[in-house]
Amino acid sequence: MEDLAKKITDRLEELRVHLQADGGDLEIVAIEGKTVKLRLRGACGGCPHATMTIKGGLERILRDELDPEIVIERVI
Repeated sequence: MEDLAKKITDRLEELRVHLQADGGDLEIVAIEGKTVKLRLRGACGGCPHATMTIKGGLERILRDELDPEIVIERVI
């Protein structure tokens, strides 16, 4: 499972540039098994589309590329 956590972390680090391009960022709070707890920062933190960014973007990519059971929970 540690290998999956590293893959998740590495992939999210690669995806950060897209959020940073819009004035935002992400912080990985915790990875517990297949559950990832994320905090959105900057412009992304207060964006009304934050849920779509997490579920329709980040979570979908992780599920497609790494494991279909990965879930991202937003931490505020």
